[in-house]
Amino acid sequence: MRELSCYIDGDFVAGPVALPATSPSSGERFATVAGGDAATAEAAVAAARRAAGDWAGLSSFERAAHLSALAGVVRRERQALARLLTLDQGKPLVAEAYDEVDELALYFEMAAADAVRLEGSLPASVSAERRALVRRLPLGVVAVVSPWNWPYTMGAELVAPALAAGNTVVWVPAPTTSACTAELVRLLATEAPLPPGVLNLVPGEGAVVGAAVVSHPGTDGVGFVGSVATGRAVAAGAAGKSQLLELGGNGPMVVLADADIEVATAAALEAAFLCAGQSCTAGERFLVEAPVAAAFCESVVEATRGRVRLGDPFDPATTMGPLNNEKTAAKFDRHVADAIARGASCLLGGSRAGGFPTELYVEATVLAGVTAEMEISREETFGPVVPVIEVASAEEALALTNSSPFGLTAAVFTEDLERGLAFAERARAGWVNVNASTNLWESHLPFGGRAGSSSGRGRVGGRHVLEAFSEPQTILLPAPRLAGRPPRQRDNE
Repeated sequence: MRELSCYIDGDFVAGPVALPATSPSSGERFATVAGGDAATAEAAVAAARRAAGDWAGLSSFERAAHLSALAGVVRRERQALARLLTLDQGKPLVAEAYDEVDELALYFEMAAADAVRLEGSLPASVSAERRALVRRLPLGVVAVVSPWNWPYTMGAELVAPALAAGNTVVWVPAPTTSACTAELVRLLATEAPLPPGVLNLVPGEGAVVGAAVVSHPGTDGVGFVGSVATGRAVAAGAAGKSQLLELGGNGPMVVLADADIEVATAAALEAAFLCAGQSCTAGERFLVEAPVAAAFCESVVEATRGRVRLGDPFDPATTMGPLNNEKTAAKFDRHVADAIARGASCLLGGSRAGGFPTELYVEATVLAGVTAEMEISREETFGPVVPVIEVASAEEALALTNSSPFGLTAAVFTEDLERGLAFAERARAGWVNVNASTNLWESHLPFGGRAGSSSGRGRVGGRHVLEAFSEPQTILLPAPRLAGRPPRQRDNE
C-alpha cells in the first residue's frame, strides 16, 4: 500500500491525519495519504511566505524554465500518472485519464509561455517632466483549493499560472482524490524540484485545512474550483483578498428545430457522459424544440446503447467509469427519482448498475418529459443523465436558460449560424458553444461564470489567471535628461 505525504518547505511531511484512498471502481484501499490540520496549514503558509520574495525576484524566464521542467516530468510519467488517476478518481484510463494527464502538462507549458509575456506599460503622464511606468507584480502567497472530478487539471489551471506570475502556492486538493495529487507533487518535487516553500501541498478536509489556508492572513490570493456551497464559504473566508472562484453549472444544451440531429446527438453524449457527467461544464438540461423532441430522444437512446460502455475503467473498451463517491451517486438517485415521481419518463437507465465491485457504477440515463420545476432541472446533478425538456420555441429555451441561478456554460444547435449567434449573445452564461457540446472548451481562453450568477467570479484560462494573481504597480519618475543639459524653463518662470 502506498504511503503519501504532505509536502511543505521542500520536505515530505507526515501529517497528523490519515486519509484512506479507496478506488471507486474496485473498492480497494490502495493508499494512505498523510493529511493536515490547521497547524499543518499554518506551517505551509509560513513556508510559502518565506519563499515568496526570492521566487518573485527571479526573472520571468527563470520561472518559465522551472515550469517547463515540471511539464517534462508530467510527460515522462504519463503512464504512471494516468493509471493512478483512474485508480483514485474512477475515470476510464484510455478514454479519459491519458487526456487529463496530457492537459496537465499543457497547463505547465502554457504557464511557462505566458510568464514571459506578462507585460507592463509606459502610459502617458500629464506632465512632460515625468514618466509613468506600470508593471505587474505577484500577489505573494496564493491558496489553491481544487476538486475531485479533474484532480490534476483543475488544480494545475490555478497552480501553474500562480507560480508563473511569481507567487508561491499552498495547494489543498480534494480528500477523495488526494492520492493522485500527492503522487503528482512527489514526482515533481523529486525530478524537477522548485526552491523550498514555492509549492506546498496539504491534503485534508476542506472545512479544516482549506478553510485555514484561505482565511490565513499570510495568503494574499485564493483560487477555488468546486461546488457553489463550498465556494460561498471560501469567498467569505477569503474576504478582502483577490479571489478566483470557478463554481458549479447547470449548463443547458438547446436543440432548435433546424438542428442537425446527428450532430446534436453526438454532442449530447459528450455533454452528459464525459467523466460520467461529473463536470461543471456538463450538459445538465437539454432544451429541445417540440418538432424534433421525439427524434432527438430516440437518437440519443440509440446512440447511448451503441457507444457508451460502462465498465472497469482499466478496460480499454470502457468509455464510462463509476461515479467517484457515494454522495454524488445518492444525488443522482434522488434527482432521477424526483423526475419520475413528477411525471418524467425514463427511456434508458435510471438506476445503479449491478454486477460491479462497488455500488458507484450508474447507468447512462435518458429522461423525457422533464419540466423546469423538477430537481434535476434546478440543481447540478453531476451524473450521467440526459434530461430532455420540450420547449415551444427558441425564445422559451432562452428564457429557461436565463432563469437558472447558474451562468457558467450553454450550447445551442441550429443550422442557422446567425440565429445561433443571436442566442449566444443573449444567453446568461460565461461561455456559449454553437453546434458543440457544453463540455468543449479551450484551456487558454477565458472561462467562468457570468456576474450575478452562482457560478463564480473571475476567469480561468491562460494569461487571465496570471492577471488575476498579479497586480499593477505604478511608478512615477522624472523625465530623463541629457547629461549637462539644464532643465527646461517654463514660460511663466
